[in-house]
Amino acid sequence: MNLPDVLRRHRLLAVVRGDDPDAALASVLALAEVGIALVEVSLTSRDEAGVLVRARAALGPDAPLGAGTVLTESDVVQAEQAGASFVVTPGLVPAVAEAVRLGLPVLVGALTPTEVVAASLAGAAAVKLFPASLGGPAYLRALREPFPDVPFVPFGGVDVESAPEYLSAGAVAVGASESLLGTAPQGGDLAALRLRATAFRAALS
Repeated sequence: MNLPDVLRRHRLLAVVRGDDPDAALASVLALAEVGIALVEVSLTSRDEAGVLVRARAALGPDAPLGAGTVLTESDVVQAEQAGASFVVTPGLVPAVAEAVRLGLPVLVGALTPTEVVAASLAGAAAVKLFPASLGGPAYLRALREPFPDVPFVPFGGVDVESAPEYLSAGAVAVGASESLLGTAPQGGDLAALRLRATAFRAALS
């Protein structure tokens, strides 16, 4: 799997995290119904492995399904066994080396230029710019001057209004959690989720 190409093609990575496994799975499937196929299930979710297993079974073997908030070597192994095709970390943690060793693409969290360099040297397939809200699209644009070839994916505070601005600033995709999912992964309104997802797709088209 070429993660940068997948990110460029889909443009939006939906981050699902919640304490209700059935609702989290329903959220993943609702996103897929409206055409948002690139999804990350956070390992901070309740029964995250079970959600990943069931999501993989429902979405099929080729869907780009990730595991997020991956920290340790054992997290990577668990994510891969559950069906994740890539992993996402909040920073340069032990999971990065293990994912690279297993050939599992990894989206590594970074904020500063030093962290971007470290993530790239560690084998990151792409860099999760987090929290992107600290500097906004202007900061991403400034980062891309010394790092024009790094695939950046802003996370943290990205909403339907700012998402296109990040893409214009050079992001290959954006990550969205609460602004997209709302309370759906906790058992909230799936119809409202579908409406927000449709609005995101329109904004990024």
